[in-house]
Amino acid sequence: MIHYKSGREIERMAIAGEMVAQTFQQIAPLVVAGTSTQEIDDAVRDMVQALGGKPLFLGYNGFPAHCCISVNDEVVHGIPGPRVLVESDLVSVDIGIEMEGFCGDSARTFLIGEADELTRQVLSVCRAALAAGIAGAYPGNTLVGLIGAIEAVIRESRLGLVENFVGHGIGRNMHEEPQVPNFVSPVLQRNDLELRSGLVLAIEPMVNSGTGAVRTLDDGWTVVTADGGVSAHCEHSVAITDDGPRVLTLGPGECWPPVSGTPGQ
Repeated sequence: MIHYKSGREIERMAIAGEMVAQTFQQIAPLVVAGTSTQEIDDAVRDMVQALGGKPLFLGYNGFPAHCCISVNDEVVHGIPGPRVLVESDLVSVDIGIEMEGFCGDSARTFLIGEADELTRQVLSVCRAALAAGIAGAYPGNTLVGLIGAIEAVIRESRLGLVENFVGHGIGRNMHEEPQVPNFVSPVLQRNDLELRSGLVLAIEPMVNSGTGAVRTLDDGWTVVTADGGVSAHCEHSVAITDDGPRVLTLGPGECWPPVSGTPGQ
């Protein structure tokens, strides 16, 4: 069942979403060479606690950390630990926070220093695919229309589109209906729906440098590219409103669409 949110509920979700963005702003200076992923997770823990929220990922189906940190060939669900970041790493951080019964969920990918052209392209295409999905989040469009815009960006790039994991509705629960895959399948076409004001979606494309194939490591969580290529993951929680898409996971000084060189992606 799809849960449409009232204007008041969206405002409460915006509080949780802003907390997610503030946490990203807090940790961004740490995503540099020489920092361990555990240090970043500790900073997420401390910031969420200071803001008065609850980390959504900690303990979720047994997940052992406050955020997911996926480096280079890790696509999603990477577990923070002793790994120390180095120059040219592509680092995806996924953060979810609950505040007074409502959820915010967002992922941002950081590039440390310089990297080869292919790695930069992976990040650029992932951000462009997210932007295309958000642009399609307006009343009267369809879910197929929104998802088709994401897929078109990735397919045109000839990079790998990850089909195994999807975006989702979000609200009082982190994962709600509908699912939001990043490609249009025959099943989706048969079950398409018109987008209505009050629907809130976590839109999250994942783009690989090679194929879209992935596998899960023995820890049961970390998903990596099957061919060892790098991957990027970008996500925002977005409310569909009568005035168009409203990105809920933005912090102070951030805007959508982002101005070149500013945070928000």
